[in-house]
Amino acid sequence: MRVKYGATTALVAGGLATAMALTGCASGGSTGSDSGSQTLTVWVDPNRAEELKDIAAQFEEDKGITVKLVQKEYGDVMKEDFVKQVPTGKGPDVIVGGHDWLGLFVQNGVVAPLELGDSAADYSDVAIRAMSYEGTTYGLPVSIENIALVRNTALAPSTPASWDDLVAAGQAVVASGAAQYPVLVPSGPESDPYHLYPLQTSYGAPLFGTNPDGSYNPDDLLIGSPGGDVFAAKLVEWGQEGVLNTNITNEIARDEFAAGKSPYMLSGSWNLPAFKEAGIDYAIDPIPQAGPEAPTPFVGVQGFFVSAKSENALAANEFVVNYLGSEEVQLALYEAGGRPPALTSAFEIASAENPDVGAYGEIGLTGVPMPAIPEMGAVWNYWGATEAALVNNTAGDPAEAWQTMADRIAADIAE
Repeated sequence: MRVKYGATTALVAGGLATAMALTGCASGGSTGSDSGSQTLTVWVDPNRAEELKDIAAQFEEDKGITVKLVQKEYGDVMKEDFVKQVPTGKGPDVIVGGHDWLGLFVQNGVVAPLELGDSAADYSDVAIRAMSYEGTTYGLPVSIENIALVRNTALAPSTPASWDDLVAAGQAVVASGAAQYPVLVPSGPESDPYHLYPLQTSYGAPLFGTNPDGSYNPDDLLIGSPGGDVFAAKLVEWGQEGVLNTNITNEIARDEFAAGKSPYMLSGSWNLPAFKEAGIDYAIDPIPQAGPEAPTPFVGVQGFFVSAKSENALAANEFVVNYLGSEEVQLALYEAGGRPPALTSAFEIASAENPDVGAYGEIGLTGVPMPAIPEMGAVWNYWGATEAALVNNTAGDPAEAWQTMADRIAADIAE
């Protein structure tokens, strides 16, 4: 997806060269006595490669260090190639990736801590937390993404204050014949804990506790908290009422909302182009509170990491922090992907021009990073399968099923 908005595009085009030059001048002298012979290799996805050409050229002009942009498809293959190649002395100096790769990267010793210095304060707290592992920052955040409530304004003029009231309002729209679904929540045969997590946390059953530095503590498993039992019972109730349906995948939910068949949908910004193309007038709102606590959606953060085996570590840190971390580059990368920028000043500019970006970004600030710790490998299967069974009312006693899930997760983590 490529999103363009006139004023921001003009800003990037007009100010990028000047800002990069200033950044280069401000960042100090050469990174090495033989810097002219150095080359930084950067693995980047095709969607962002074009946006990085100018900044790579500017870095070479300022520092005498060549930046070689190698395009690779973003995803598991890119991540796995990095983990395999870095220990052998191959692979890139810098890689773009999601914060959920960080646990794997740190456990395999393939990424180096990133020295952000005072510039860390220029990013949202949730972005820095996402790019940190056990209190150490390893990545430069570039963009954030999360879900919110998308409302069809023709079917729902406002968003109710509570989730129960939203469900009732949606059911009334269905009863009137104006819609088919009271609310669309992406699911699937194994459920979708990602989309359900804001509701789960509202009942006081987050996955893990946190350490004083904000990192997740896998020894403090909270998913089995008493609020989880209440949430489990609500999953059964919502399944029986047709509020949740494991046959509704993300693609089906997107298409049905775009067809005007529901007043509400839990959705990320990635579905907005389909809604716009269908001519749906929509609003983006925080997810209403379901239980006694405020919902906290998962936040995903993408950014850049430096290889632990880079022979040009100082130059790589300089390029990532002082060049890729500039306001103009972050805006250019936002133009390429459409996700809210992680740099606060860039986010403010983007959201002033595009209210959708502002709405999603503000909701993201209330969320929590999706855990990137290895222990998540013991969570997903039990979690999704149990939720699906509860929605389908095949799990037996809800509280017992939820606690069995929590016990199995705890046992696997302890192994």
